[in-house]
Parts: sequence; structure tokens; C-alpha cells
Amino acid sequence: MQKRILITNDDGYESKGLLALRDALKSLGSVTIVAPSTEKSACGHSLTVTKPLKFIRVDDDFFKLDDGTPSDCIYLALNALFKKDRQPDLIVSGINRGANLGEDITYSGTAGGAMEGILHGIPSFAISQYYTNGIGSLETFSYELAAQAAYELAKKILQGSLPLDKREFLNVNIPPIEPKECKGYKVTRGGERAYDTGVLVNKNPRGEEYYWIGVESLTWQREFDEQSDIFALNQGFISLTPIKIDMTAHDKMQNVEEWING
Repeated sequence: MQKRILITNDDGYESKGLLALRDALKSLGSVTIVAPSTEKSACGHSLTVTKPLKFIRVDDDFFKLDDGTPSDCIYLALNALFKKDRQPDLIVSGINRGANLGEDITYSGTAGGAMEGILHGIPSFAISQYYTNGIGSLETFSYELAAQAAYELAKKILQGSLPLDKREFLNVNIPPIEPKECKGYKVTRGGERAYDTGVLVNKNPRGEEYYWIGVESLTWQREFDEQSDIFALNQGFISLTPIKIDMTAHDKMQNVEEWING
């Protein structure tokens, strides 16, 4: 029986990365796209529960979800487009324009799409293309390496090989290099971002201040940690980070028990 693949993203249904992902995976099975109608970057693992949502057909097996998030796209696709007894064999979210590294996965709509997939018991991975201005830009290298990696990973998973437990997915980040320069795959842990409160402040024509979030640079607490995702990218590797939804600090449960009853 032909394999079924469901893909989404958080850059919107017209994203070049999404279309590159579709083209990379179509030889592996039947590909269905359900993607947001507009960019939903940094929406995380959010669902829209305050208003109704509507599928809009773009092409065969290709839908945009009017003002939906990636999690909405997966949730509704599984409930409305697929039969309960014939769910997708794989969910892929991406190819995102920009990296999703370290703690940024908690903001990432790309990661959110994969999270929604594993909540429904379907093998999933999120894939993102790291880029920089100038050398290493998307205009220079496009999504060729990312598409190649997506194909290779999807093929292994569809063949029944994925060493993850339930409610775990792969967060994949691609270095900004040509395929021939890639050193291969490296399994990593999420790095530690150095966050600040920098925002762009400006004034509208009426003199009223407004603020724009998202102008911070990619800086890291431990940039040279050889086990981290950012280090792998900087060294020319494709980063594979196993992620689980359970964020409980299990090793601190006893400490909190003693503290509250202290």
C-alpha cells in the first residue's frame, strides 16, 4: 500500500521551502499539504480555539488553512482529510526559512507542527534551513541540501526505522552550505541561546511609539559546546536533535517535594 505523507510549515503555503519539501518527498508516497494561509512564525504549538477555520483548496492534495497555525493544520487534517483507520505514515514540518535551534523550538511553529503529529502517534520531524546574510544565504544555496536530507530521513522512517519513543520527534537543522560540502549528520542536544530584550522601537506618522519583536541576533551561551546543535551547523553538519514533549524536571521532583513540605 502506498505510503501517505502529510506536510505543513509556518512560513505559509507559498513558501519555497514547503514546495521544495513536497518535491523531495513525492517519490516516496502520496503527499498531502495543509499549510497556513499566512506566515505563522513563532506561533509555537498553538491551536486556534476562538474562531472557526476553513480549508481552501490550492491544488490536488494541497490546502491552505485560513489564518491557521501549523498545529491547526495537522490537527484538522487528521480529523477532516484523513480517515481514522488510514492516517498518514509520516508528518514533516518545514522546510523552515531560518534555523530552529536551542530553546527557540518552544517558539517555533515548525516544531509545533511536528509536536502535533506525535501527539496523534504519527512519526514526525521538523526541518529548518539555517542561513546568514551574504555568504550562506538562501539565495546562494537554496534548499537543495535540506531537500536531500528530508528525503533521506523520510525514507528511513517510512521503511520502519526510527529509534524514538512515543511523543518524541526529530528537530533537524541544515547548515548554509552546498550538499558537496556537508560533513554528514550529527546527533546533538539543543544549544543555549543568549536572550536579551532588544526590540526595534519606532514611531508612526502620528508620533505614537510601536515595537517590533524579532530583531535579536543569534548569540549563544555556550557556542563551542561540541554536543550542541549550533556547533554542529557551524562545523558543516546536519543537526539531528531528538525532542520530547515531556518537559518535567524529573530529577527535581524530590527537591520540590522537600521544599514545599519543609
